[in-house]
Amino acid sequence: MTQEPQYNPTDALLTDVSIKLRDIEEKQNIIKDRVLLIGENLIAEKEEMDSQIIELKGSIAKLNDEMRKIKLAIERMMDDSNSYVRKNEFQILQRQFEMFQPLELARMKDVEAMINKALRNRG
Repeated sequence: MTQEPQYNPTDALLTDVSIKLRDIEEKQNIIKDRVLLIGENLIAEKEEMDSQIIELKGSIAKLNDEMRKIKLAIERMMDDSNSYVRKNEFQILQRQFEMFQPLELARMKDVEAMINKALRNRG
């Protein structure tokens, strides 16, 4: 006698539950892998952002230092410019020099030489 497999609703239910449980476990493993991958990506992005922030802070510090140096240089130039002669002051001095013309003035020796020469020519 051959026994025919009998349909057992409990076995079918257990098989169905087992398949659904395996599907849920697979989905859970996929979700777990995705969450781990997302976590790794977030960590990598955070490290990259941190290095960029450090680099930007260094650049800002350099720029601040350069701006401070430029500011000091401008202040020195402004202080020095007060001691320079202005164009109109220079023109006044130039006119006074032209009126005076020290090279055309006679020295005492020259005057004496001219007097002696004039006296020799008369006598």
